[in-house]
This record gives sequence, structure tokens and C-alpha cells, in this order.
Amino acid sequence: MAELIRSRASQGLTTVLGLATGSTPLPLYQELIRLHREEALSFETVVTFNLDEYLGLERDHPESYWTFMHRNLFDHIDVSAENIHLPSGTVADEDIESHCESYEEAIREAGGIDFQLLGIGRTGHIGFNEPGSSQFSRTRRIHLDPITRQDAAPSFGGLENVPTHAITMGCGTILEARRIVLLAWGEKKASIVKEAIEGPINDQVSASFLQDHDNASFYLDPGAAAELK
Repeated sequence: MAELIRSRASQGLTTVLGLATGSTPLPLYQELIRLHREEALSFETVVTFNLDEYLGLERDHPESYWTFMHRNLFDHIDVSAENIHLPSGTVADEDIESHCESYEEAIREAGGIDFQLLGIGRTGHIGFNEPGSSQFSRTRRIHLDPITRQDAAPSFGGLENVPTHAITMGCGTILEARRIVLLAWGEKKASIVKEAIEGPINDQVSASFLQDHDNASFYLDPGAAAELK
């Protein structure tokens, strides 16, 4: 990522990063902060688009992805506020469709995503593209799978506090990124990682769509890779 940012900046070009939330990318974000502080990696030419946001959460909610990204990355680097993009968690129901269309348009106007970072949920989702999401889906409102909500419950202090819906980039949106990197750590991810990499390409595991991408990589620790043949 640092090499891409520096290379494009030297040519007078911006770098468009697609970013993910959750515990998985935290070591990566810590390293980007270190590179900024100790090795003068500048984010002045970087534009960011996050994958998703919970519907119903204000930006300052402690579990909003807006708060997460600022707490864990944006507040510690020199990225411009106007270059940070996340879906809104408070958009009115009647405005969701136009909001999602505007998000897609903003990505296009930025020149498309150069580097898309992903995690993988236990349902096989990338972003919040739960089972049944089309390979050609675009940014939209989505109903969260019960497994996804259960996994989030500890952070929210109970299942009853977890939002039921989110706005997410679609699979089609994600797959248009020129480079995709998916991170997964730990044995709890092993079975779904196996399905995504070695199973059939199907809409029940949206991460399986990455098998068809020309420039996608999985970075795994031994636990997450444990079931691969």
C-alpha cells in the first residue's frame, strides 16, 4: 500500500483506497500509522471509501464505522477530511437509494478503487454482502444475517442493541477494484476461508467471487489457513 501511494504521488496521481473495519485490519492500520510517523508516508494524495456502515447509528456512536476509522486510522495520519468517504448510517429510508447511487458515483469520479482491503465474515461476506448477494450487486441497504449480528453482539452489549440493517458496497462494486487483498486470522475463519478459496463460486459465499478476480490475494495466518488443501 505504501509503495502504491508513493509511486502514484510521485506521478502527481491520487491513490483510492477501499477500507474495511473490524479487528482484522487493525495491525495493518497500526503499521500505516507507524509508516506515517517514522518513515514520512504521506496520505495527502489518498482518497478513501469504506465498505459499509450500520444503519441507525450516528457518526459519534462508539460502534459506528465512522468512529472506528477515525479512532484507529484517520485521526493519526494526514488524510484530508474531504477525501474520507463512508456510507451514512442516518440517511432517511426514502433517501437510501439515492444515497447509495451517490456513493457509487463518488467512487467513479475518484477514478475507481486502486486497492481494496477486505476481511471475511463467518457467513463468507465481504463488506456486508450476506448470503444471496449477487456478484453484480451495487451499493445498497442490506439485512444483516443473524450470524453477523451475533458476532457483533459483544461489542454492542447484547444482540438487542445490534442494528438489523447496514449500507454496503455491492460485490460488483468491490470486484471493480484493480487490486484486492483479503485478510483473515485465526481458526474460527478456517472453514469459511476454505469455502471461499476452494469451494464453488456462488452467491452463498460472496468472498468466493474473488476467485474470478485478476488481481486478488488472501493473506492468512496458519489458523485461518488450517483447512486448505
